[in-house]
Amino acid sequence: MNTVYNIVYNRCAEFLNQLAVWYRTNPLVWQDWLIIFVYIAFALGVGAWFIRRSGKSMTDYYVSGRSLPWWLLGTSMIATSFAADTPLAITSYIRTKGVYANWMWMGLAVGQLLAVFSFSLFWRRSEVITDNQLIEMRYTGRPAAALRGFKAALFATVYNFIVLGWVLTAIGDVSEIIIGIPKVPAIIIFSVITLLYCTAGGLWAVAVTDLVQFGISMLGMIVLAFFAVKSIGGLDVLRASVADNPHMNFFPPAGEGAFRFGAPMFDFLMFILVGWWATPSADGGGYLIQRMAAAKDERHSRLGMLWFVIGTYAVRLWPWIIVAAVSLVLYPAAITPDVSPLGEKAAFPLVMRDVLKHPGLLGLMVTVFVAAFMSTIDTHLNWGSSYIINDIYRRFFVKDASERHYVKVSYVANVVILAVAGVVAVYIHTIEAAWEFIRAMGAGIGVILILRWFYWRINAWTEIAALAASLGVTAFFEIAAVYQHGHAYRLFSTPATFFGVTWTFAAKMFVIIPVSLVAAHVATFLTAPVPRKTLIEFFRKVRPSGIWGSIPDEAGVKPAGLNARGVVGWLSSVAFLYTLTFGIGKVIFGPVWLGWALLAAAAAFGWVVFEAMKERPNAGK
Repeated sequence: MNTVYNIVYNRCAEFLNQLAVWYRTNPLVWQDWLIIFVYIAFALGVGAWFIRRSGKSMTDYYVSGRSLPWWLLGTSMIATSFAADTPLAITSYIRTKGVYANWMWMGLAVGQLLAVFSFSLFWRRSEVITDNQLIEMRYTGRPAAALRGFKAALFATVYNFIVLGWVLTAIGDVSEIIIGIPKVPAIIIFSVITLLYCTAGGLWAVAVTDLVQFGISMLGMIVLAFFAVKSIGGLDVLRASVADNPHMNFFPPAGEGAFRFGAPMFDFLMFILVGWWATPSADGGGYLIQRMAAAKDERHSRLGMLWFVIGTYAVRLWPWIIVAAVSLVLYPAAITPDVSPLGEKAAFPLVMRDVLKHPGLLGLMVTVFVAAFMSTIDTHLNWGSSYIINDIYRRFFVKDASERHYVKVSYVANVVILAVAGVVAVYIHTIEAAWEFIRAMGAGIGVILILRWFYWRINAWTEIAALAASLGVTAFFEIAAVYQHGHAYRLFSTPATFFGVTWTFAAKMFVIIPVSLVAAHVATFLTAPVPRKTLIEFFRKVRPSGIWGSIPDEAGVKPAGLNARGVVGWLSSVAFLYTLTFGIGKVIFGPVWLGWALLAAAAAFGWVVFEAMKERPNAGK
């Protein structure tokens, strides 16, 4: 008995001694810890506050009773898309390739602005809880039911686990570098906190915490950018230091061979011309659709989507790029795995560690990353469980239970999703490659998701064929990489090289998209169209524009979607966004005169967008 007591006593003493050493040696002071703990207490308090309000029904739990105002739902979207991994991955892109590599995700703004003038209206009118629910509203029969169940399972598991896995990995990496907490304990601690408030409060808790998380994140990133620039002597020094650095170019080099297959310029053109519609989120995307469906009305859905795009691409981006630029000055040599196991991703947290010397500032930045982590985790838990419960459990297994029953089962789904994602995180070694894998996985279905709103002939088999082809070709590339690299290959890491081509993400799209479109075209016209009654009911509820033949007359309503004014508004909004984004960049990095000229152009395009937005979205009802 004494032996057992001594063993336990010695182990506890050893642990407490290690904890004391860690506390004395880690860079955080009491002010830092106070900021972190106050934020965590706030998040848990929000979950407790909304537990009763969100537990009434599936609609309350997953779409906040369709009562979110535009500023809250738009900010929630922005916060969710800022994960703990995002600045690390963007910094890595800039240091290894250049700013232009970020067009892989920046090009998505074109499609998201299209959603402002079309899909944001359609999704709110549909009154669905999940986007998969729309499948059995737009199509009919066993193919539609099978497609709904398969897509729900695919995106709630494979897609969601990869996203959650890389976010879990990122918070573990940041915690290890900045505060010295080992990766696994850090992941467990922050995951449990997020799980508690997200599960208790549903989408209301997610949206309200996202609002505060966005404010904290922006404040922290601006503070970090300020002190980073100050640490090297000011903005003029930064401009001079990176003026000729090719890593700071927003566009790839256009010299000889620039347009060859797989070259940077080829990738850039694919992102700009194709990438925005060749994505599984072409008509909004899962959690964005959830927010649009949760809006008070169509106007709030549209304005929320517009604020999301502006906040994401023009407001949030530049502090990250400034910090990445400073990292090129502070650490001009490549950060290799022998320097840090994170490689170039370590540059961002290293800047944090080296430039934030005032008490409380490092705690603020740790809170920023914890908030970013939580804002992504909570959304993907809530969204993923909505698929499992609404599109699988309720649709195929337990159809007639009470609303409270489904909400309680959702709690269990959240726990299971997070647990499995933790396992997946162990196998994700490259965040950027994981991004590219999930984009490729649904690249072939994007155009079909758009066409189903505008063309009556699209049916369930169209989507099935496009999705199957996209998944098949993506799997082929992954298998080819395994075959080529053997046991040295790590999941979502090294692209395959064959036929003299290194198959980058953009190069893969060049194959995935044509194969998927051919498969979709053949499937569409070899199968029967959707029954007319289903099309009429769908049109009457959603009122989309496009090629619908006599269906609008039979439905007795007029289209209220993307008309000529809306097209002008969409194209003007694209011009507005990019002139605004580039204008801010030029004002920061120079030449300043060009920056102000671009901002003036942005103001002109913004006026056109404002005029286009004046049209009442429910006109034609």
